Amino acid sequence: MTIAKLTLLSLTAIALISSSCVDTSMQMGSQSAKTMATGSAAGGSSSGESSALEKCAAPLGTISLIENQSAGWYTILTNEYHLPPTANLLRLLIQQSNCFVVVERSAAGMNAMNRERQLQQSGEMRQGSNFGKGQMVSSDYGLSPEIVFSEGDTGGMSGAVGGIIGGMIGGHAGALVSSAGANTKTREASALLTMIDNRSSVQIAAAEGSASKTDIGGFGNLFGGAGGLAGGAGLSGYTNTPQGKVIAAAFMDAYNNIVRSLRNYKAQEVQGGLGKGGQLKVGN
Repeated sequence: MTIAKLTLLSLTAIALISSSCVDTSMQMGSQSAKTMATGSAAGGSSSGESSALEKCAAPLGTISLIENQSAGWYTILTNEYHLPPTANLLRLLIQQSNCFVVVERSAAGMNAMNRERQLQQSGEMRQGSNFGKGQMVSSDYGLSPEIVFSEGDTGGMSGAVGGIIGGMIGGHAGALVSSAGANTKTREASALLTMIDNRSSVQIAAAEGSASKTDIGGFGNLFGGAGGLAGGAGLSGYTNTPQGKVIAAAFMDAYNNIVRSLRNYKAQEVQGGLGKGGQLKVGN
C-alpha cells in the first residue's frame, strides 16, 4: 500500500471520529438493546409496548407465574445464557395486554410481603399501616412457562458453503464472502405456556410459540465496508443478536396464541361432572 493511500485512510478515520458518525455516548432507550417485551405498564395502562402484542378490552381474572427453577431449561437459561427469570418478561407482557391482573407469588416477592407483616406484628409500623390479614388478592389462574428448544446456530450459510461461493468469486470479494458465511448464524427458540385454574387444577389453555433470527455477522464488511462491495451498508447492523431476544419473541408468540384461544374459550364439560369417573370405563 502506498503512502498516499495510507494518508487517505488516516484522514478518513480522523474525520469519522471527529464527526457525529461515531457516537460513544450512553444511548438510553437504544433500539438495538430492546426485545419484543418493551415499554412499560401501570395498572390497565401501557406505553411503548410492541404492536405485535395481543390485547384484551378487560381482564379475565388474576394470574400468577409458576416457574420451575429446577428444570433443565431454566438452568441453561440462567447459567449458559445468563438471562433473568422468564417470569419477569411475562409479567410485563401480561400487564401490557390487559388480559389478566398479575399477582405476586415468587419466593422473593412473598418474602418481602411477609417481612412487612412481621414488622407490623412487632409493633414497629406506624398506626394505620394495615398489614393485617385479609389484604392479599387470590390468584385465579397460574401460568407456567417452559423453553422447549433454544439453539444459537441452526442454519444459515455455513462456513463451508461460504467458502465454496467465495472460491467461485475469487479475489478480495471472495474472501469477504467466505468470512461472512463463517460468521452467519440463525438463532431459534420455541417456548410453551400452560395455564391452569388454581381452584380446580384444570388446565385452561396451552400454547406454543417460536421465533428465529439470522445474524449476518460478516456482511458489514462485505457490503459498504472498507474495501467491500457497494450498495449494502444497511446490512451491517445485523450483528450478533443475543439469544435472549429470540427467546423473548418466542414467549410473546406463545402468549399471543393463548390470548387468541381464550377469545373463543369454551369450558370442557364431562358427562356426570369433572373428576367423577369420566366416560372411559374399565372392565370388571
